[in-house]
Order: sequence, then C-alpha cells, then structure tokens
Amino acid sequence: MKKTTLSQVFFALLKRDLLLAFRHRAELFNPLLFFVLVVTLFPLGTGADTKLLQTMAPGIIWVAALLAAMLSLDTIFRSDFEDGSLELLLLNAHPTSILVLAKVLAHWLITGVPLMIIAPLLALFLGLDQDLIGLLVLTLLLGTPVLSLIGAVAIALTVGLKRGGILLSLLVLPFYVPVLIFATNAIEMAMSGLPVTAQLWILSSFLLLAITLTPWPTAAALKLSLS
Repeated sequence: MKKTTLSQVFFALLKRDLLLAFRHRAELFNPLLFFVLVVTLFPLGTGADTKLLQTMAPGIIWVAALLAAMLSLDTIFRSDFEDGSLELLLLNAHPTSILVLAKVLAHWLITGVPLMIIAPLLALFLGLDQDLIGLLVLTLLLGTPVLSLIGAVAIALTVGLKRGGILLSLLVLPFYVPVLIFATNAIEMAMSGLPVTAQLWILSSFLLLAITLTPWPTAAALKLSLS
C-alpha cells in the first residue's frame, strides 16, 4: 500500500476544511457580515463628519477585522473536536504542527481573504483616500494571518471547554494589540506623507514569527486538551 506523503495529507486536509466551510455557508458569512455591520454602523455613532471618519477609518476597519477574526476562531478546531476527527488528526503519523498549519490556512482563506476583498469598499465608504487603499489591503494581508495563527493556539487550549469564549478573548487580545497598533499606524503615517517601511517590516516579522513559532504550541495544546 502506497504511503501518503506529508504534502498530500496537508492539501487533503486543506481541501476538506474548505469544502466543509462552503457546505455551511451561514457560518462562512457570519464574520464577514459582522465586519460590514460594525464598519457601516460606526458613522451613526460618531456623526457624518467626513474628515473625522477619514482619520478614524484605519482604526475602525482594523478593529472590526480583529473582532470578526475572533468571532470565527472557534471554527478552526471545534467541529473536529465534536465529531472526533481531531483525535485522528493527532494520531496521524505526520507532524501535527504541519497539519495544524493546513487548518489555520483554511481558516484564513475562509475569513481573512473575504475581509481583504470587502475592506476597500468599506474604506471608500468611510472616506479613506484611494491612494491608501493598497496599503490598507497590504496591512490586512500581513496582519490577518497572524490573527489566525495566534488564535489557533488559544482555541486549541480551550477547545475542550463548553464555554471558553471569554477565556479565548482574554488569551488572544494581548497578542492581537501589537498587530492592531502597527497596522493602523502604518496607514496613519502614510496619511501624513511619512514613510511606512518600518511598520511593514514589523508586520512581516510578526507574520514570520507566527508561522515559525505557533504550530508547535498549537499541536501541544490540542494534545493537552484531548488528554
């Protein structure tokens, strides 16, 4: 019998998660709908001051994206835990840390990419300069995968708990704040005509560190939660 390679298992797991997500379209659109609602309702609370909204646009969009990412974190491992397939994942002969990356990648493709697609329209709605749209998308491209990777560690720790929502928020928020600060600061600096290279390099470093460091604690946390 031919043994499956790590890459085959990785892409099979990625394909499985994407197919399951598209079969449950309601859950798929919930984070995106939440993202749109938060951004579009915000002007009702602050008024119709165009200059104020333009100044606050990066923060509004990034805070909404952060909250939408947190809303969808539970989908990474919860269904697998409930149907027992998570145990099979841990019993697989291949490294669990690499297979975890497949599930996190699927989560980002399902949640992060739609946010990146809709964000330019919402930025224009808030009056953000068109020249800054590309930078906004770039910060989301660098930052949203970090949110998924860090969130995977927290959800792996709480997957066995029936009501781990509050604990999950307490675990991930301190690690999300630096991403939020540097992403919004990059756009604010660009609005002032200042260089943003440093902020983008820092976001890139966050992404590299998250890809390198988070899979192992995520795999260990899953084993701990199921033990």
